[in-house]
Amino acid sequence: MSTEIKSPTFPESVIDGTIANWIKQEGDTVSQDEVIAEIETDKVVLEVVAPFDGELKKIVKNAGDTVTSAEVIAEFERGDASSKDVDASVETTKSAQNEDQSETPLQEVPEENIPRETLEPEPESITETSKAKAGPAAKRLMSEESIDPKDVKPTGKGGRITKADVIAHMNPDGEVTPSTAHSELQSSGEEERVPMSRLRSTIAKRLVKVKQETAMLTTFNEVDMQPIKDLRAKYGEEFFAEHGTKLGFMGFFVSAAVQALRKFPIVNASIDKEDIVYHGFQDIGVAVSTDRGLVVPVVRDAGNLSIADIELKITEYSEKAREGKLSIEEMQGGTFTISNGGIFGSLLSTPILNAPQTAILGMHKIQDRPIALNGEVVIRPMMYLAMSYDHRLLDGKEAVTFLVAIKEMLESPERLLLNL
Repeated sequence: MSTEIKSPTFPESVIDGTIANWIKQEGDTVSQDEVIAEIETDKVVLEVVAPFDGELKKIVKNAGDTVTSAEVIAEFERGDASSKDVDASVETTKSAQNEDQSETPLQEVPEENIPRETLEPEPESITETSKAKAGPAAKRLMSEESIDPKDVKPTGKGGRITKADVIAHMNPDGEVTPSTAHSELQSSGEEERVPMSRLRSTIAKRLVKVKQETAMLTTFNEVDMQPIKDLRAKYGEEFFAEHGTKLGFMGFFVSAAVQALRKFPIVNASIDKEDIVYHGFQDIGVAVSTDRGLVVPVVRDAGNLSIADIELKITEYSEKAREGKLSIEEMQGGTFTISNGGIFGSLLSTPILNAPQTAILGMHKIQDRPIALNGEVVIRPMMYLAMSYDHRLLDGKEAVTFLVAIKEMLESPERLLLNL
């Protein structure tokens, strides 16, 4: 008896989604909770998993089709996927023995990938196991380039195939390092037209809307990072041993932003039509760059978190973002955003507001520069700070004073502990 496979129930803020790709095809046997398809929304990629062991009988919605919440996308038939795999494995093994094949891919399979049901899984079983341990970006690239996952050497955690692994497989000699699956076109003299992903399309529309509907202005300052660098050098190892995470820069910046937002609640506010909405909490969005585009997970109630808690949460979000596992709930809301272009080498930029928020802080590359300190010229690790704000709600005095407050707290980290 067939069972309908439906798209996930989308939150109210998500109207529809697009079938990004089918991990499984019609006729494939699938184990319970194994990913069979991915649906891309405006914010995240949602995975559709098998409700139980069985076979994917019919695909109703093809890759690229638009689907609404809880819409039927496939038909599934209950069965014992593991027993089918065992039978197929036995037949494959017998066939291989009859043909006297001298080489077999079974020897290349890590021991932890061998199913308990059989000691000699068929090559197809290996392929499915590899797919299950590949990130969304890697899966998409392998699908576009018709690459069998079993041929790719995984280097990710737990035997996971990363996008870099797929690119390395495509270029074994290391002569070319493409940033996308289509980079070979750069020297071919040809062009290719591909549809914009939903996420990239949404980002584009939101950014244009912000530029058109806000009075955005940016103010700049610079901060001496030596005090924080000294703290990290002195307590970094002890911090890691105690909390299980590195003492990074972002924890200090989030904490400083929280303290400054408490002093200047108007910066933590937002505009809703003709009203100003003041938020009694500090939910800090942290911009994270992924293969699919920029996403902004939110550190909830950051004002109640220690620097260690903030670092742990950011590490968790970064790992989820790279694997495409961020939920819509983790990216909704936020009262203030921090973006770090410095990790890419940016020295100065003007970040764009994350509407409906009033302001966004931009971090940049730390660079040794000569500055005047106590009447002497010294070399210090300096970082430019940029804060873009909505001039409809914030005046220059408030914006500049807010940014100076962050600068002072970062240059005297003890202020963060003393709440000064």
